[in-house]
Amino acid sequence: MSNEATVHAGTADPAGTADIASYIDHTLLKPEASEADVLKVCAEAAKYRFKSVCVNPIWVKTVTTALKGTGVLTCSVVGFPLGATPTDVKSFEARGAVLDGADEVDMVINIAAARAGDKGALTEDIAAVAETVHAGGAILKVIIETALLTDEQKVLACQAAVEAGADFVKTSTGFNGGGATVEDVALMRRTVGPDLGVKASGGVRSLADAQAMIAAGATRIGASSGIAIVKGEQGSAAY
Repeated sequence: MSNEATVHAGTADPAGTADIASYIDHTLLKPEASEADVLKVCAEAAKYRFKSVCVNPIWVKTVTTALKGTGVLTCSVVGFPLGATPTDVKSFEARGAVLDGADEVDMVINIAAARAGDKGALTEDIAAVAETVHAGGAILKVIIETALLTDEQKVLACQAAVEAGADFVKTSTGFNGGGATVEDVALMRRTVGPDLGVKASGGVRSLADAQAMIAAGATRIGASSGIAIVKGEQGSAAY
């Protein structure tokens, strides 16, 4: 499990500009992103000391090479953005990402199972990917896609992630409707307790947004507006 959940959760003074970068997964998940775009994001992450760079699987090797020696992690996604692929395919994709150098993997759950209240299917799906990711020495974040779920379904998905051995729960892909909300982050934190990470992603575009998410219990921020956030400006990126 991730140790950072216990480091930052519930702090009385949420991160200011001095350390906000350490919460941010600097994200580029646009399907049309070029190698030049990816390398630019890597350079930005090294400069601002973001926690990780999060990219689609085809760019993991590129990012791992570009970030070598910077201390910035490589993050990739699995079953993204729909989560509607078989478990063995998600596991295969996760294994490839880790072999290519990913330190962290963000998987999308079986959203249909969550909406149907099928906790068993959710847990099995997550556990298989968690086993693969952990075998490679990486950590697993579980995207529950809050915009498509009721509060009851969000709780169910978070419980499944805990039981399956995930390291984080994450709000959103940013591709299927609404993004992170303070209310959802707080609900997820209450559900998973103090020892699991909570990642707020989608629509976090300013320092105030990020601080609000951290105050609600987030220990990681997924954003393509990371530079604007650390500069105390308003980002305009969609994710």
